[in-house]
Amino acid sequence: MAATDAPDVLTVPAPADLATMVVGIVAVSTSGPLMAATAAPALAIAFWRNGLATAVLLPWTLARHRAELRGMRGRERRLAVVAGGFLALHFATWVPSLTFTTVASATALVSTQPVWAALLARRAGARIAPLAWLGIAIAVLGAAVLTGADVHTSTRAFVGDMLALVGGMAAAAYMVAGSQVRQHVSTATYTTVCYATAALLLLMTCIAGGRALAGYPASTWWRLLAVTAGAQLLGHSLFNRVLRRVSPTTASLALLFEVPGAALLAAVFLNQQPSAGALPGLLILLAGIAVVVAARQRGTAPSVPVE
Repeated sequence: MAATDAPDVLTVPAPADLATMVVGIVAVSTSGPLMAATAAPALAIAFWRNGLATAVLLPWTLARHRAELRGMRGRERRLAVVAGGFLALHFATWVPSLTFTTVASATALVSTQPVWAALLARRAGARIAPLAWLGIAIAVLGAAVLTGADVHTSTRAFVGDMLALVGGMAAAAYMVAGSQVRQHVSTATYTTVCYATAALLLLMTCIAGGRALAGYPASTWWRLLAVTAGAQLLGHSLFNRVLRRVSPTTASLALLFEVPGAALLAAVFLNQQPSAGALPGLLILLAGIAVVVAARQRGTAPSVPVE
């Protein structure tokens, strides 16, 4: 999530920015399929993804932002840790959901993040535009249709859907807490503290639950490196870059293409397709999220996902 001077309106990006967003969408779209194909415990995947990202970011932050890191105020530190806690909860629910339901369903349901962020903003006293309420209603309908179809598929798929929904809620809380920190703290410093907190919490959870953290085949380590470099670092970095010139609304709408992108990759490489009954729910859900994003209030934080 990056600060931006770009106007908060729908715009047609410049060709260079459009190309950058396409690469970013491809990068984040690999997240679900890669983790679904990784032969390691789900919580261990979540730990290593955040741990490896922290290992990359920490030297840079210590070299370039050491003074800022030391000078963070108590409230900023607490909020960064709280955001890291919600990020850990996001990964601890969304990554396991990929083993229960399809990549398409899990990715679509976790993408409800803007819906939950809008409801959190309303709870904090912010006004929600009528169009956003309409989008929330459409998204809820789509989620109901999608999860209803998965109930008929299997109880296991429904459990995966519920985990993905909780992951979306946690991602929204992470975004809201993080947006307050980033008013005064750079992206690098905030992200390092947040990822390190998430990695530590996930490590403790893995140890307490007896999850294996090593002993994987080489192919598993390559997939862990790929999801960290692609979705966690490259994808988010590219969208932070274009947010300097592209409106948050345009970028957030573009990021919804992660859902069909992840579904396509899962179909090609995992031979995994959503059921015919789930497709209407997926389309309605995405339409509702798009309406919520398009109706977001000027001045609110851009909704860059964490997948």
